[in-house]
Amino acid sequence: MITLDTVITAVTVYPDRARVTRSGKVDIPEGEHRIRVAPLPLRLLRDSIRVAGQGDVTVLGVDIGTERQPDTADEQVAELEGRIRELEAAMSALADTDRAAEARIVFLERLARRSAETLAKADSERVTEFVDGLEAQYETVHTARREREALRQEHIREQQAIQRRLGDLRGKNRNDTQVAVITVEAARPVTVDLDITYVVPEASWSSSYDLRLADTGLTLRWFGLVRQRTGEDWPECKLQLSTARPANALDVPELDAWFITSIAPEQHRMARKRSSEMVAGGAPVAFGAAPAAPAAARPPVPVRESVATVEHSVTAATYSPQRTVAVPSDNTEHRTVITALDLEARLDYVTAPVQSPEAVLRATARNTSDHTLPSGRAALFHEAEFVGATDLETWAPGEERELALGVDDRIRIERELVRRNATKVTLGTARRTEVEYTITVANHSARPATVTILDRLPITRDAAITVRETVTKPQPADRNDLGILTWKSTLDPQAQTTITFGYRVEAAKGVTIFGLPD
Repeated sequence: MITLDTVITAVTVYPDRARVTRSGKVDIPEGEHRIRVAPLPLRLLRDSIRVAGQGDVTVLGVDIGTERQPDTADEQVAELEGRIRELEAAMSALADTDRAAEARIVFLERLARRSAETLAKADSERVTEFVDGLEAQYETVHTARREREALRQEHIREQQAIQRRLGDLRGKNRNDTQVAVITVEAARPVTVDLDITYVVPEASWSSSYDLRLADTGLTLRWFGLVRQRTGEDWPECKLQLSTARPANALDVPELDAWFITSIAPEQHRMARKRSSEMVAGGAPVAFGAAPAAPAAARPPVPVRESVATVEHSVTAATYSPQRTVAVPSDNTEHRTVITALDLEARLDYVTAPVQSPEAVLRATARNTSDHTLPSGRAALFHEAEFVGATDLETWAPGEERELALGVDDRIRIERELVRRNATKVTLGTARRTEVEYTITVANHSARPATVTILDRLPITRDAAITVRETVTKPQPADRNDLGILTWKSTLDPQAQTTITFGYRVEAAKGVTIFGLPD
């Protein structure tokens, strides 16, 4: 048995797993030999293991097994456990000293009470000498107590840190491990470079973004957030992030025929049961029916290369970050830059003052890159100023997307109710309510601003209620069947515009209107 020492040289991370490549060099004598590679992660997917490399040998097979390591005490664990015992002994000694100090304080208090009557008859110099001595002893006792408490807290912090370190070590140092045994044949002595790859679960990556608005346009920075708890630490190596979703087994979707019947489901099941009982009892089978043919044995499915679609499928993309990072097996996120994109964007403001008197800066951007950007959280910046965050959905190449880039307080919005008349119901008359609003939009910024203003008219679903528009100045640029009105206005710096619109609602006698503002 030849032992091959390997190191992790490449990792491809998928959204829910990772493919790890280990590499090593070994000298192989002439003939057939078995090469042992260990330890490997306990949770690796056995069907995913592959062997490649360079060298004049023939790989005859790869076997995977679980091996129990001998229960030898880890030196680092033993050292940390010994330090914990030392800290526990030190804290016990501090507790004993505290008890002795408490006893000394009790003794001094009793001594002071017993000496009080005698000191009352003594001269002042003797009393002063006694009190000074008593205070000095109290001070000594309390000073020592404070020092011990500080030392105790220091011991506790060290003990907690050691416990966390032990938890990490014990989580990684499992007795069970996977072992790969590679059988090779060499026609002559040769040195071979071998690569062994395998797929492990409990690894993933996701996307996050920085969207930065500047005078030059909109810049998007795409980050990959990698995390894993596979049981082995990944050093700085060739790291790739793939959007593929490899599975243990893939099948081409097929459909069975869809039958409908006038027989109730329960009756249908009873009919099928009686038919099966007749066939089982040897009775003739009804015309048109045939006994079920035995299912043909399916040919054995060859072992699939579970990661082959990552390299050859047109539906997936693999990214190599500009800077690799080491990713320990602690399930914490590690960020690496994927790319930076300059996007084409049109900027304007959108406001719906009926909901909120704020103008939201909107960028209508097109993904002009070849990248399909996965969904993720995006941080928004104006120059260097952070203004908020939003969720970015999957963004395909060439697709246009509206992005909210925060509220701009320099665009001031005011919506005011200027008239509201409501007539009382009289004999044979209808109830009428007339409402009129003005919307004022002012641009207090140093640049021209294009603003889209949204408002709405009530919609009736009752024939006894009618809604009529009474005034609209200026006319909206767009309106739809749901009563949404849209105005568009371009304002120079320090300029403003006013919109006036109103409506009348009439209801027949005896009809109560719900939904109108008070």
